[in-house]
Amino acid sequence: MGVLEKIPATRRARRANVEAVPAARLPLNEILRGDCIETMRALPDRCVDMIFADPPYNLQLGGDLHRPDGSQVDAVDDDWDKFDTFAAYDRFTRDWLREAHRILKDDGTIWVIGSYHNIFRVGTALQDQGFWVLNDIVWRKANPMPNFKGTRFTNAHETLIWCSKAEKAKYTFNYRTMKALNDDVQMRSDWTLPICSGGERLKDDDGHKAHPTQKPESLLYRVMLACTEPGDLVLDPFFGTGTTGAVARRLGRRWIGIEREDKYIKVATQRIAATLPLDESAMMSIPEKKAMPRIAFGLLVEGGLIPPGSVVTDARRRWSATVRADGMLASGCGAIGSIHRLGAQLQKAPSCNGWSFWHIETAQGLEPIDAVRQRHLAELGS
Repeated sequence: MGVLEKIPATRRARRANVEAVPAARLPLNEILRGDCIETMRALPDRCVDMIFADPPYNLQLGGDLHRPDGSQVDAVDDDWDKFDTFAAYDRFTRDWLREAHRILKDDGTIWVIGSYHNIFRVGTALQDQGFWVLNDIVWRKANPMPNFKGTRFTNAHETLIWCSKAEKAKYTFNYRTMKALNDDVQMRSDWTLPICSGGERLKDDDGHKAHPTQKPESLLYRVMLACTEPGDLVLDPFFGTGTTGAVARRLGRRWIGIEREDKYIKVATQRIAATLPLDESAMMSIPEKKAMPRIAFGLLVEGGLIPPGSVVTDARRRWSATVRADGMLASGCGAIGSIHRLGAQLQKAPSCNGWSFWHIETAQGLEPIDAVRQRHLAELGS
């Protein structure tokens, strides 16, 4: 089975009108050495499903930064982050975003990450280019670098801007997958994730950071799960040490990286080669409601798959309830409700996904009742 054939049928059908470029004509799963603008110009129109961009932040550092003990902070002082003026940075931003807009498929999305130094200028350029802002995401760093001078608040977050190609454009958002990733609570636009550190932080031959702004894989993992499907093509025009490529390989997405620095290309190549893809079954995300046949809990009760009188519990066996003949649940405290309403009531929560909250003893052990539903759906489709 080819990579494109693994894309769910509903997704393939929706993309039929925008799949303009045969995969054979694209440099799939390769790092392209060169300037991002010139390299993107060589790619055909509407050929990528998602763009993740971590452009230079134009930090405007005014000298070395030292810790209280006198040691120097390994900050961003590379030439690629230096621009003579804000106007020069704005021209650069407009130029690469113009090419990004051209090569993005009509139903694709773009993510751009930045700090307070550049993200407001980038946001303006995105809107001027015709992109439509869907969300700004605040990445709250669980372990940020402190402000050593004590002259400002600790800079503890970065901002991601997520855009569709146009105001009326259709786009992929795996809402239920994001909810499942967040313990069945709707995913918010503030994400608390640690910065890249420890074993994940790549080092050069001298033991120094391979890249000053390496992003954590957890961040890219969430981004790709949110708005791509297995087999989709992700482009990163500022590839660095290859976080985007490593996560794409892990999740079964195709990728293209653009990078001009040989030292980063070397590290990224080694890193991605050592990344093992997840098993195909592990990459299956929760299908969106529109793509799923509707199966009410009462149908499982009627069909004897979960007979009346069965006892269901949460995964940690804190609460239990008895299944009634009408598909409602009755708890020992006298409360009665649907699988969703009773689950929320017992937890004192505003909502609850009863399919994943309630479990039942089966031959395989304690399973969520959704597993029973999925087996029933599989039988209906066979």
